[in-house]
Amino acid sequence: MVRNMTSYRELARNHDFTILWAGETISDLGSTMSLFVFPLLAYHLTGSTLIAAALEAANLLGMAAMMLPAGILADRCDRRRLMLGAGAAGALLYGSLTVAGILGVLTITHLAVVALLTGVAQGIYQPAGLAAVRRVVPAEDLPTAFSQVQARQHIASLLGGPLGGVLYAVRSWAPFAVDTVSYAVSCVTLSRVRTDLRPHPREGAPTRPVEQVKEGYRFIWHQPFFRTLLVWSGMSNLLVNACFFVVTMRLIREHYAPAQIGLVSTFAGVGGILGALAAPYVINRLRTGTLTVAVAWMCVLPLVPLIWWATPLGACVAVFLLLLLNPAGNAGIGSYRAAITPDDLQGRTGSAMSFVSMGVMPFAPLLGGWLLADLGGSRAVAVLVAATALGALVPTLSRHIRSVPRPADWPRLEVAIPQAVEAAPTVA
Repeated sequence: MVRNMTSYRELARNHDFTILWAGETISDLGSTMSLFVFPLLAYHLTGSTLIAAALEAANLLGMAAMMLPAGILADRCDRRRLMLGAGAAGALLYGSLTVAGILGVLTITHLAVVALLTGVAQGIYQPAGLAAVRRVVPAEDLPTAFSQVQARQHIASLLGGPLGGVLYAVRSWAPFAVDTVSYAVSCVTLSRVRTDLRPHPREGAPTRPVEQVKEGYRFIWHQPFFRTLLVWSGMSNLLVNACFFVVTMRLIREHYAPAQIGLVSTFAGVGGILGALAAPYVINRLRTGTLTVAVAWMCVLPLVPLIWWATPLGACVAVFLLLLLNPAGNAGIGSYRAAITPDDLQGRTGSAMSFVSMGVMPFAPLLGGWLLADLGGSRAVAVLVAATALGALVPTLSRHIRSVPRPADWPRLEVAIPQAVEAAPTVA
């Protein structure tokens, strides 16, 4: 506990991390408000739930499509400039929605274009932002730093929806105006970062974009820990999100009040924030491999009661428990990856892992909807829970996962890791 408090104090005194975290928290909160409002405004303009859902999908599509190219950019270009450019683009895009809303000329086409392009901007920002954390934070403080990144995301998730709803009730364009300001604030804070965020290239590293993407995946594939995670994370994201889609649709079908259903996201935010606060302690006490296996099963066990307990309270309890340990797992895995990855591969390894995890997300509601229509609510949840349990066996049975030590023992692993890049076979 003493080490954790010391790490928090060190980060509080870390000028660059503090202003980077503050700026990104404000920006995340603004973006969460806007994304909450997109389907509401789209439905108001068109009366179509399909178009409302398509706008959210457009944002996710833009982000996923840009993830791999953005990883290359983050390892070739000044990361500060990339982040500033993405932030400025977000301010301009949401600013255009604000102006259109004030003038009363907002259209569904305008909303769709902004949803897609802001997704692209987020896709550019994320790999550069994760690589920036590694540059401004000492290796021993990475678990705490990545835990705070997790907390930032859950704070935005907890507050973004309610604040967006309040602002939308005042004026439909008000959330976009606030988001415009949040992006501007993020750009100002970024300009105050003192650390040089340009990547440090390795001698002999490939320069062609295709080879650079391959090198990032080769690096991951030649680390058994990440290779196994690549399989499990995609499978788990697909199945867990499909399960919650089925549960949400069951609640809607059974005519529960929207306010009751909305409590699920509130409990998710609270569980995530509490989990993020406890994450540094958990990460430093458990072997990273043991923590990863524990997270895999915590993606299964809280879902089991949902087979029979299809109520808002059941969903709230399930998502709260699921997210208590999840931030520690994400922060532990993220900080381990950052600690052992060469600087000029930070962007590509981060984007490659995110691309696989996010790439399955659009299919989750399709899978959940198909199972719900075919099997009914209880059977659909049971099938998805069983499949999630089978997926949890992937990290559980992997000795490469179980053998990863605590953060205190990571430094001894660093010497051999960069050699794996050089030793990896070249793919034509």
